[in-house]
Amino acid sequence: MQFDEVAPGVYPSLIHPPYRSTLGRGPTLSPLRVKAPVPASDGVRFSPALIGPKDLDLTSHGSSAPLGEKIIVSGRVVDEDGRPVRRSLLEVWQCNAAGRYWHKKDQHDAPLDPNFHGVGKMFTDDDGRYRFVTIKPGPYPWGNHDKAWRPAHIHFSLFGNVMAQRLVTQMYFAGDPLFAFDPIFQSIPDDAARTRLAAHLNMDHTDGGNALGYDFDIVLRGRHATPMAL
Repeated sequence: MQFDEVAPGVYPSLIHPPYRSTLGRGPTLSPLRVKAPVPASDGVRFSPALIGPKDLDLTSHGSSAPLGEKIIVSGRVVDEDGRPVRRSLLEVWQCNAAGRYWHKKDQHDAPLDPNFHGVGKMFTDDDGRYRFVTIKPGPYPWGNHDKAWRPAHIHFSLFGNVMAQRLVTQMYFAGDPLFAFDPIFQSIPDDAARTRLAAHLNMDHTDGGNALGYDFDIVLRGRHATPMAL
């Protein structure tokens, strides 16, 4: 299996000084180009038994509804030629509406929500589509610099049909005023590539008065790839 080259500026800079932790963990040697094609047999397959009904609805994990704005996130996962990536495993995780993760290392003084743990997983269907219900995450301070706040975002992990289609990224929300101040978002050099990380409101996917719908399509590799975002 051959893959198109990823266009320059799509992947984030491995060392981006405003994003301070990259100074200590970014590679100091130039990357090596792998010329051999990736065998299609190197793909990863996961059992449908991994997914339960509550994995698709992050608002259903508690004894009552979590706090915050309920949203529906949906989209399509395709390869560099626009073909659907079927049965791709998507894992998502996020903070709650107050900007706090359900994790022992998150000591931000925002409140935890006992009805929201912020993790889910799902498979794409035969057309590459996925859908899940959640709460819109809040921004949070992260200590990278003075007045450093992360824009609202949801983390995505995807496994494509072969290992070369592995992607870990973040979904943001279009128009967030914190974009200009966030060195993680700004570490992606290309303006057009950054816009591909932003979900857009879609009233056709909105559930009446229950939840707003947001679209987030993902392209695995190629010149129009969805950027990595760690």
